[in-house]
Formats: sequence, C-alpha cells, structure tokens
Amino acid sequence: GFKAGVKDYRLTYYTPEYETKDTDILAAFRVTPQPGVPPEEAGAAVAAESSTGTWTTVWTDGLTSLDRYKGRCYHIEPVIGEAEQFIAYVAYPLDLFEEGSVTNMFTSIVGNVFGFKALRALRLEDLRIPPAYSKTFQGPPHGIQVERDKLNKYGRPLLGCTIKPKLGLSAKNYGRAVYECLRGGLDFTKDDENVNSQPFMRWRDRFCFCAEALYKAQAETGEIKGHYLN
Repeated sequence: GFKAGVKDYRLTYYTPEYETKDTDILAAFRVTPQPGVPPEEAGAAVAAESSTGTWTTVWTDGLTSLDRYKGRCYHIEPVIGEAEQFIAYVAYPLDLFEEGSVTNMFTSIVGNVFGFKALRALRLEDLRIPPAYSKTFQGPPHGIQVERDKLNKYGRPLLGCTIKPKLGLSAKNYGRAVYECLRGGLDFTKDDENVNSQPFMRWRDRFCFCAEALYKAQAETGEIKGHYLN
C-alpha cells in the first residue's frame, strides 16, 4: 500500500547505469553537500527537485510515469583540488519542458534547485541543449539583410547605440537623446534591456517621442533611421 514519508532521493533519481539520449538536455552542476550527505544523494536531490521530485512521497506519484519524466543524476565526479565539491551530471527528458521556452527550462534547471537542505552550495557549470529542443525556438523573424533593406544601408557595418542612462529619463528627454544620436550620424538607436514601461517613462510616451525624433532626423539628414523599442 501507499506509505508517506521522507525517502532518499538517490533511491529513485541516482541512476549511474543510465545512457544519455541525443534528445536529453544535459546539465553539469557543481555541488557542495551538507556535512554527512553523500554526493550521490546531493546529485540525486538536484535531479529530483528540478524535475518530478518533491521532499516526500505522495500518492499522486503513482499517476504519472516517473521513468519517463524524471531527471536523472547519471554520474558524479570529484572536483580536483576541492575536497568537498563534486560535479553532478543530470539528464532531463525533453518532454519536461515547454517547446521554445527559455523561461520554462531555466525555471526548472536553475530556479527551483537552490533551496533545499541536502546542499550547502550549488552552481550550474555547463548545459547541453540538443538540436531537438533548440529547433523549437522560432528565432528572430528576419535577419541582417532585411534590416539593411529597411535602412537602405549596404556595404558597411551598421552603426547604432543604446540610449543612456538606461533608466530615469523622461520620455521627452529620451526622445531628445534619440534625435541627437540619429542626427549625429547613427543608423539606429535602441532601448536598453532594462527599459520597459516604468512610471517615469511609459511605453506609449516613449514610442511617440522616439517616432518624432526619428522622423525629424530623417528629414534633416535625408537618410532612413531606426529605433528598436522593447
């Protein structure tokens, strides 16, 4: 029958006999176990908490196929020169992750594994993403040639910059900076990755002032200009 309670992760998630598949996502973690915790248990804990495991046995475990969906710690090796550190290699089946979602993948692999008792320290050292997963990402809608066609710039590198300071400018002053850059000779300007629609500069206001700056710079230079908004 069903029996609740805490059990060692390594009983289920440490599988040194496992042979990795070409479609597996493979991760290498540097783990520092808590005193008294075997490295196999620490590696298995990482595999469990980043996939199908929880801290205790639950009856709903019987409603899924753990062998199909669980992460597996398939190899442990000591870190040379570090007596208490190990590299734990974990394989994840592709079906654990939403297609084309970096957020979903990293939420499991690096977002859900840093807060449990078996480990004193943990660091993701390496990650192998198979073509079967990377091909699910659509990527940019077009490449450099389309950008050149839109800007009518050929035969030389495109010249652009990010507006600084990246945060704190009003939309009007942001647009002023865009104009000065484009009027001064740049092909395009762009938002910093931190810029979105903060209280000091809402997206709609930024769009309007950047558009005004762009059209003004185009009229004065006779060249096509661009600005990339987040």
